[in-house]
Amino acid sequence: MKKTLSYWQFAGFVFTGVLGTLLHFLYDWTGNRFVAVFSAVNESTWEHMKLLFFPMVLFALVESRHIAPSYRNFWCAKLVSILMGTLMIPVLYYTYTGALGTSISWLNIAIFYISAAIAYLIDTWLLKRGKCLFLSPATSILILCLVAALFIIFTLLPLEISLFQDPLTKRYGRS
Repeated sequence: MKKTLSYWQFAGFVFTGVLGTLLHFLYDWTGNRFVAVFSAVNESTWEHMKLLFFPMVLFALVESRHIAPSYRNFWCAKLVSILMGTLMIPVLYYTYTGALGTSISWLNIAIFYISAAIAYLIDTWLLKRGKCLFLSPATSILILCLVAALFIIFTLLPLEISLFQDPLTKRYGRS
């Protein structure tokens, strides 16, 4: 039975939500340095961005085996949607905390799921309309790999700016 795009996008959203939630706790559970590169090592905004990025990339790899041949813009659409979803996390977080002057736990959790939903909606829109042909598949994959490398580098060597600072401990990187 051939699965529809809607099926794959819903499955991707669920996969991203479940895996992203697990990755939030995985480093605390294991303390493993390898696990640290793709899971949250603290409560900083940067670490929460990884929780969306890596599951979406992983699911895109799964999807590429099943639906990419039907969409010649597949990897460009994935690049745009993954980056937009990932960037929505700091945009939404800093917007509401700037407006309210405080951070609210349940709203932080909701931001992750809202950002994932936005990413998959953008992805669906781009794939259905055949938009996003300005980058070749190889270039799109290369950019995703570069972003993954930045997540790894800045997890191990975080800059001392608020994006990388754990709001609870006021530390940067792994505790």
